[in-house]
Amino acid sequence: MPHFAADVLTAARGLRLARRSLLVSACLLPWAGLVHAQPAARDHATLAMVAEPQTLDPMASTADLVGTIMQHVYETLYTFDGKWNVVPMLAEGQPRISADGKVYTIALRKGVMLHNGRELNADDVVASLQRWIEQSPRGKAVGKQLAHVQAKGPLTVEIALTAPYAPLLAQLALPSGMAAIMAKDSIATPLKDFVGTGPYQFKERRPDQYLLLERFDKYSARKEPSNGYGGKREALIRELRFVPVPNANTRVEGALAGQYDFADLLPTEALPRLEKAAGKTVPVMTPAFGFPYLVFNTKEGVMASQPLRQAVQTALGEGEMLAAGFGDTRFFTAEGNHFPKGSPFYSTAGTELYNQRNAPKSKEQAAKAGYKGEPVRVLTSRQYDFHYNMALLMAEQLKRAGFKVELNVVDWATLVQRRNDAKLWDVYVTHSGQFPEPMLSPPQLGDGAPGWWDTPAKKAVLSAFNAESDPVKRGALWGKVQQTVYDEVPYVNVGKFSGLSAKSPALDGYTPATWPFFWNVKVK
Repeated sequence: MPHFAADVLTAARGLRLARRSLLVSACLLPWAGLVHAQPAARDHATLAMVAEPQTLDPMASTADLVGTIMQHVYETLYTFDGKWNVVPMLAEGQPRISADGKVYTIALRKGVMLHNGRELNADDVVASLQRWIEQSPRGKAVGKQLAHVQAKGPLTVEIALTAPYAPLLAQLALPSGMAAIMAKDSIATPLKDFVGTGPYQFKERRPDQYLLLERFDKYSARKEPSNGYGGKREALIRELRFVPVPNANTRVEGALAGQYDFADLLPTEALPRLEKAAGKTVPVMTPAFGFPYLVFNTKEGVMASQPLRQAVQTALGEGEMLAAGFGDTRFFTAEGNHFPKGSPFYSTAGTELYNQRNAPKSKEQAAKAGYKGEPVRVLTSRQYDFHYNMALLMAEQLKRAGFKVELNVVDWATLVQRRNDAKLWDVYVTHSGQFPEPMLSPPQLGDGAPGWWDTPAKKAVLSAFNAESDPVKRGALWGKVQQTVYDEVPYVNVGKFSGLSAKSPALDGYTPATWPFFWNVKVK
């Protein structure tokens, strides 16, 4: 989207408001007759994010920005440790699973306080999961496997399935499109009161300026040591101020000037400058961060034709797109397997259709599919710089193959809103985290996500994959899912990339993560 000066001034004004004076404590040394000022730990952090979140409802959107912010307010029954193992959070421990794999009995932790001052109970959990099943694309996918969710006592929940569903706990653990547990009496659509159990509680939102979260003093932390998203969480900073800074270069300059304690998702070409500015900021690499991908509208418009989607896939040179998006080869890997070597889900199925970059063949396929020069509407945003740069190159690749391309550049919040309307786009550019459970991402593998992929082939391969609990057998079955994605082209996995962010040298204890979190972190 065009970035107007007024937008930049508004963001800058919000940042100036966010900065406070450094607290000092005076220490009198009688023997020297001198006063020395020592900085105390600051009670706030300014965190520059890529955009204004289009919603604060963690179930209503699979956008990473929403999950990143609201995971501080809401928690889930389970979460992931540092090695992506599923570990309990609000659950007391791992579930008791029936012999047929269909019934999960989950005991809840005692004494967990909600932000409204009362204790969490099973009724809150059941109401929250029912809302998730109704609203979240991932929840809807789980809902199709569900017989019931019931309270079996004040602190016990039972989830009964119609058939074994191996990804269940991983789905319940994901921060994106979150199965957030909230106070039953706060549940509404749209959500107006944000009452969770997290280490931070909602305090204030000023659109296009900041979102303020405040430490929840009655937070009930787990006893285990912190490990990834799991274990003990402590709100060591009293206030987290999430500031929308849509322009990537503005985030870079703010980081270099020491305005931000954290700046998310920066352009890779900024790395040399960040490395030379250690006094003000420190670059943070998040390896194997995720994968960019292109979502196709399979419901309406020119890309509803599977043969035309295949023609587009033939035209694409994903390696070129990654180079345009990330530049430095340290930041990306061009490979058609959706999971890396060494993963149980590594497969080469369908990869001969990756990175073809064959304009003549694509043009021939498009003609056979009946393409008549209709515009292919590509929806993208500049707030994720690499999205925009990849979209520019993709447009050129498609034009070489004879496609007419209409590039629609909007802010990220608008993109997230528009992608829900099948009449407004044909392709959009996005990205997702690289997770160990295939069903976690992209959301298009679930039900109802933008793109609306829903075919007999999809249902068949995913039903077989999800019903199998044996990891070795699941690995082989994933190859069939990957082949179906290449054949039907509901989305194109462009490759793998590492993320670049920056933090202040004063931000102590930060651990690089797919969804950055700021519990167990302090500002010196």
